[in-house]
Amino acid sequence: MSDNYYRPGGFGGFSFLPPVIKNVIIINVIVFLIQMLGQQVTMDNGFTLADIITKYFALIPIGFPYAKFYPWQLITYQFMHGGFAHIFFNMFTLWMFGVEIENIFGSQKFLIFYLLCGIVAGIFQLVLPPLFNEPLAATIGASGAIFGVLIAFGMLFPNRYIFLWFFIPIKAKYLISLFVLIEFFSIPQGGNIAHLAHLGGALAGFVYIMLDSKLLGLRNNPFSKPSSYKTNLFGNLKSSTGFFNKHKKSDVEEASYYEVKDNNIHEEVDQQEIDEILEKISRTGYQNLTSREKRILFEASKKMK
Repeated sequence: MSDNYYRPGGFGGFSFLPPVIKNVIIINVIVFLIQMLGQQVTMDNGFTLADIITKYFALIPIGFPYAKFYPWQLITYQFMHGGFAHIFFNMFTLWMFGVEIENIFGSQKFLIFYLLCGIVAGIFQLVLPPLFNEPLAATIGASGAIFGVLIAFGMLFPNRYIFLWFFIPIKAKYLISLFVLIEFFSIPQGGNIAHLAHLGGALAGFVYIMLDSKLLGLRNNPFSKPSSYKTNLFGNLKSSTGFFNKHKKSDVEEASYYEVKDNNIHEEVDQQEIDEILEKISRTGYQNLTSREKRILFEASKKMK
């Protein structure tokens, strides 16, 4: 692999596959396999095991004649999918746009954000369809929660270039706005896509970011600059300066730009303390580091030149 291509990982606490995204993908795959195997198992009442799973764990609209809504379905429906293409593109999109969001938020905060977006998406799908004369139907899929992740990415990295089909560059803020507009104008068309759930997840993501002043502050730091690196729609990340230089100019340079006022500061760096700082980033996100912790990472990066 060329030095100009990389994926998030290494210095600065940025992981290629952070724990929440990894576990969400694993759970979704396991549930999907159970659904597929369940189609081959017929119960005594003539229904398949997959039918029973859908009855109790898919999002059942209130007033649906063949099944009942249960509160836990607002969580469980997010981990069910209707086919290979459905789960593949959902999990790929979650990985592609969610890795940086989890690394910035911290795993605990990202999990709350992800599930909350999915819950709001589910509520939209429960409440709004009658207003648009949409037929009642069970809903499954992680798309609502993932739309929240897309909105977070677009707000925190608005000028990041995303390459459609490898060669069409478009800034994240324009592409993700286009996705939302498509969902909005697709509502009257109906079909088997839960457009209202997508919009609910998007709205939840937008409100969450707007209410978090620390996250809003990240919009103007070096993470957001289009020169930091570019994202390919199929997952590769491209840098003009190479893997480690990217981290020095984005993850750590914020400490230099915002926190380090005296260029003569050269604090002695202890490896154990660096490890503890990286662990803190993994737990709570980069934005929660103290000024001193950011300065330590900055000094460490200079010593690695």
